Amino acid sequence: MDSQTRGSSPVQVLLVDDHALFRESVARALNAEPDMAVEHCASIREALALLSGRNFDLVLLDHDLGGERASQFLPAARQAGYEGKVLIVTAWVSDMEARRLIRQGVCGIFLKQGPLAELSRGIRTVMSGGTWLDPSFADINETVSEHGAPPPVFNERQRRVMRFVLEGLSNKEIAWRLQISESYVKAILQSLFQKTGVRTRGQLVRVAVEQYENQL
Repeated sequence: MDSQTRGSSPVQVLLVDDHALFRESVARALNAEPDMAVEHCASIREALALLSGRNFDLVLLDHDLGGERASQFLPAARQAGYEGKVLIVTAWVSDMEARRLIRQGVCGIFLKQGPLAELSRGIRTVMSGGTWLDPSFADINETVSEHGAPPPVFNERQRRVMRFVLEGLSNKEIAWRLQISESYVKAILQSLFQKTGVRTRGQLVRVAVEQYENQL
């Protein structure tokens, strides 16, 4: 084994893919590894339900889940309290979407045409704190290695919430201003925390002023 000893606890993995044959085959193969324990499901909704009741270290997430996309998962998962890692395992994803996923905080992108042994190495690399990107994403590889992940870009609603946070408004006050639910405000804040790499409103205020003033 690369980074774990046989006596250590296995990495708890959740595989999310809407193709039953693929996820069952991959889960069976990875479960044969002595340092991995894999469960699987078909949708983000099922994944969030599993994450709420179990502690997983890593989510292997397909980019295209029928009516769902990987980019929808991270904000919802963080709001639900998931603090583990995410590795995209997909047949194809555009460079633009790959950059978006990296900005959101995924730890890498593995293409399904790669061999299973490579996926195992990718998992261990990610769990060791590294990033795994398929060689086809050469430009993204260069950006990540030289400069870190590209700077986040906020949508208009995120920018408005950030401005209200800078003004010192509470979640309830922000919800009233935007005419949305308080839980939706919390979800937007979690997405901002994830994009900026912070954990508290105070930290968000500081980085917003220091790094993202041009987007406000």
